[in-house]
Amino acid sequence: MKKVNKEILKDAAKRLMFDLEDSEYETLLDEFKTIKEQLLLMNNVQGLDNVEPMTFPFDCSITYLREDVPCTPLTNEEVLKNAKSTKDGQIKLPKVI
Repeated sequence: MKKVNKEILKDAAKRLMFDLEDSEYETLLDEFKTIKEQLLLMNNVQGLDNVEPMTFPFDCSITYLREDVPCTPLTNEEVLKNAKSTKDGQIKLPKVI
């Protein structure tokens, strides 16, 4: 596991465009130390190698979505007649900055 030190945290903070006070870096280093110790404790869990990794916390075999019903898509003219503003066969939207 890569060693986390104050310089690495300062580099990460700089890349994220924020800065911390020295005392906050020390607190963060203590937090990383605690997290590392907790991760190392996971090595002591018996049978961990026999467990399949979980990719989603819920059973996805049941779907609550409706079955798609075949239908014909709207024509360009039908879509454009519902638009408030159109230009050159397209829906005109307000400029977003």
